[in-house]
Order: sequence, then C-alpha cells, then structure tokens
Amino acid sequence: MRFSGLRILKEGLTGNKGWGAHWRDPAPKPEYDAIIIGGGGHGLSTAYYLAKNHGLTNIAVLEKGYIGGGNVGRNTTIVRANYFLNGNSEFYSHSLKLWEGLEEDLNYNVMHSQRGLINLFHSDGQRDAFVRRGNSMVNQGDDAILLDREGVRKHLPYLDFDNVRFPVYGGLLHPRGGTARHDAVAWGFARGADMRGVDIIQNCEVTGIDIENGAVTGVQTSRGAIKTKKIGMTVAGRSGQVAAMAGLRLPIESHVLQAFVTEGLKPVIDHVISFGMGHFYISQSDKGGLVFGGDLDFYASYAQRGNLPMKEHVMEAGMTLMPMIGEAKVLRSWGGIMDMTPDGSPIIDKSPVEGLFINAGWCYGGFKAVPGSGSVFSHLIATGNHHSEATGFRLDRFRTGTGLIDEEGTGSQHNLH
Repeated sequence: MRFSGLRILKEGLTGNKGWGAHWRDPAPKPEYDAIIIGGGGHGLSTAYYLAKNHGLTNIAVLEKGYIGGGNVGRNTTIVRANYFLNGNSEFYSHSLKLWEGLEEDLNYNVMHSQRGLINLFHSDGQRDAFVRRGNSMVNQGDDAILLDREGVRKHLPYLDFDNVRFPVYGGLLHPRGGTARHDAVAWGFARGADMRGVDIIQNCEVTGIDIENGAVTGVQTSRGAIKTKKIGMTVAGRSGQVAAMAGLRLPIESHVLQAFVTEGLKPVIDHVISFGMGHFYISQSDKGGLVFGGDLDFYASYAQRGNLPMKEHVMEAGMTLMPMIGEAKVLRSWGGIMDMTPDGSPIIDKSPVEGLFINAGWCYGGFKAVPGSGSVFSHLIATGNHHSEATGFRLDRFRTGTGLIDEEGTGSQHNLH
C-alpha cells in the first residue's frame, strides 16, 4: 500500500474504508538470521536498513511494549547536525542527509520540518566557542550562520535581550536543523521494515540471552525461546540491564530527561531555540503546543517520570529567555530514560560476546540520530565492519582513554577512574 495524494483523495471520498494496517502482527518464528532487541527508532531503522541496504529479511524486531511507547515517543523531536568534534560531526551530518530524503524513501510523512535551529550565546567566551563550532560545521559540509545581537533580534524579536544575568550576545543559526514528528518516524520505519519482510513482534520482552562457547545462540522471551546467531541491542536507557543478560557491564548510567508541552497556541515560534546558559530548548509543534525541555534530573533512575524541582528549573530558564510564554498552560510532561556515557557520545560496536552488537549511550542525541544510527548499525551487523561515518563510537575508548568524543569537555577520563 503506497500513499499518494490520489489515494488520500479516493479514501476520503469513500469513507476511508480501504486503508490497511501499517504492519503485520506475526507470531515469533523459532529462528531468525538476526534479532533486534528494542522496537524504538534505532531498532526499527536498523531492521529497515538491514533489509533495504543488505538484503537481510529473516529478521525480527522484539519490543517489550508497543511501537512508539519508549523514548522515540518521549522526546522533543529536534533534528540537527551542529556537532563540533570529529567522530560526532561526520556521523550527524550523515544522519541529517538521510532525514532530508526520508519521507520519499519511506513513502511516509514524518513531518520533517527544517525550520532552522538557533543556539544563543551570552558571553564573549561562548561567542568564540560557537565561531569554532560553526567553522567546523561548514568544513564538514553542513550549514552555519553566525548572528550578532541584531541578527538574532530579526529572527526572534520576542526574547528578553537585556536580561541582567544572561544578555543575548548573538546566536549560531543552523538553517537545515528543525523537527520531525516522533511517532510518525517510528511508524514509518516500522511500516518500511514490515514491507520488506521483517517481523515486528510487540509485547515480547527479552528475558535472557543464550550464549555457548562465547557466542550468542538465541534469546529467551516472554513468548518463548528464539534462536539466532546475531543480536543487535537497541534498548536506550535499558542498555545496562540487557547487556547484563550477556554478562557485560557497560560504561553507562541511566538518567531521566523530562520534557513538556503546553496547550495549543497560534504560531509564534518559527525556529528551534536553544538557551546557551540554561540548557533550555523550545519549539512549537504543528498542533500549536510549545514543546520544551532542559537538563537531566541528575539522579539515576529507570522511571519514566520526573521530579518537581527540575520542572521548576526548566520553566525558570524558559521565563528568563522569553517571558511571553508565562501565560501558556502546561498540559503534560513526560520522562525518557537516557543512557549516558562518560564522554556524552554513543557506542556502536561489537561486544566481547560473538554475535552480540551494541548500540547504546545516545545521551541527549538519540532522536536526531535515528536514520543515521540504523544505517551504520545495520552495516556493522551485516558486514562485521564499522561504517565509515561511525568509526569513533567504539566501546574500548572508555577502557583506553583514547578517542574519547567529549563535546562539552566535561566528562571524566574513564580509564583513570
């Protein structure tokens, strides 16, 4: 079933009775060539690209809940490629290029909106840092425009430019940055993978990983045992728990990241905006709600909810940046579980267990990485070799201290602790 303007018109005139399910609901087979644990954005995109790019279709995606119920449905939908360091820069550039052709590739509207992203800076030191970042982005082949104070004012006249603590000095505009609809991304990849023969099995929790002579032989699930010689692990904040089933201890911590949405309002915020001194970011959805968030809750947790002090902290930052939002009513908040690595960059690598491949540690960057992650992780699973755009995401960098990719310069050197 392909989507088209003509098909939508036809269904609209005939009561929308001709639409089918986006994907099948198969029972698990006894054995697969590969199993992807985790039916979020990364797992579904990995399965899609395994089938599309590598011709592997005897694959199952095992999701303990329902498609779209994890982090892929619990984020602030931002898509960008404004990274600075080698390792991250080329990967996120690769991912953004996939985003730009994704709707045509999937034949699915993921509501990708390149409305532009502006990172504000509030001091001379921050300006210097964003000049370096912008130059790095341009050298990578991406876009970056340095805005002075008046340049920001033309785009964002509603900011509090003269805030005493954090006056707006300028901003770095990333025109190709923007947003996408998180649920639609999950559904589009699920539909695309299913169309290529991948089994998407919901309500199927993995409870154990079978290993013989140092190699995986299958998984134990809530719906029975399934044999396989290759497992791709894409379970976000649960990475530590699932890796422990294979006897591995990953260098990650799981933390809660909250996000919020207001009532629907008339269009007022055209861009994605990031507040450099408060780690506050905001955009406006197609339905009119203001979608925003801030820092982690800074305590380890597996609960998909947050605490009131961080809600207050985030909203204080928002009011500091743009007092005009003060009358908006917050409808709801939610929490996603972030698997945080010491250097803030992900892991895409083989594990010490033969046949077990790890995709984890996305920290704040998971949603924007969805197509890129699936592309490079499928390449690793299919060929055993790292994709050229993801050679820096190796697991052993935390053991050796060599090749750490610390964008903020705040991580500890893991091999020394």
